[in-house]
Amino acid sequence: MLRRCAPGSPGPRPVVRALPPSASALRQRLRQCAERIPEAEAVLDLLEKCPEHQKKGSFPVIVFEGLDATGKTTVTQAVKDTLDGVLLRSPPACISQWRTVFDDEPTPIKRAFYAAGNYILASEIAKASTQAPVIIDRYWHSTAAYAIATETSGKVQDLPPAQDEVYKWPEDLLKPDLVLLLTVDPEERVRRLQHRGLEKTKEEAELESNSLFRQRVEESYRRMVNPACQEVDASPSKEEVLKTVLQLIKKHCA
Repeated sequence: MLRRCAPGSPGPRPVVRALPPSASALRQRLRQCAERIPEAEAVLDLLEKCPEHQKKGSFPVIVFEGLDATGKTTVTQAVKDTLDGVLLRSPPACISQWRTVFDDEPTPIKRAFYAAGNYILASEIAKASTQAPVIIDRYWHSTAAYAIATETSGKVQDLPPAQDEVYKWPEDLLKPDLVLLLTVDPEERVRRLQHRGLEKTKEEAELESNSLFRQRVEESYRRMVNPACQEVDASPSKEEVLKTVLQLIKKHCA
């Protein structure tokens, strides 16, 4: 989708919609490459089985977002145990084995895969939230933030302006009750990554080597709306972070 300039404006500055705006749009994108990529056909099959306009159950749905090494794994597990909930991740397990396939594809196809993962995950959320609180390690905001930051070059000021439609939640995707964005100081995050000693993904390597890309990702998270992200400083001890998180859940999901 392209944004046109108003008459008399100083030259076009189109904003490309980095992600398909709906399930039907991403189905169309995946169909275009299904003959060449068998895994795209498999993703489509799973997507077709998902009911449209999913609705959550009576239990709260809480999403945790943030860059790698901000503590999402530790916090989500602790919240899941405390609330006796269900822990889900994006992309869901049923398609996560194909990440390496789509990560090597052109950006539009790669983004369609991750977007599809959110719609497939929504089916799991809808079912699980009828039985227990649902805790999610990344969801739509993560997919969108990385896509927007990748589609934009330069500084934070070069991102689409706040309130642009690229920051809006898809109308046909199940919404969570609360989205918590975990943040830590950049130096602390790098220290944690080195301590973990894990092999870096392409995007993680880019985050580490390109501070402007990292800043664009973080600012994109902050500009998301309906639902917006509630920012949580994840630098303190695990116990302190968990206490803060549980207080926010109690406040917003009572």
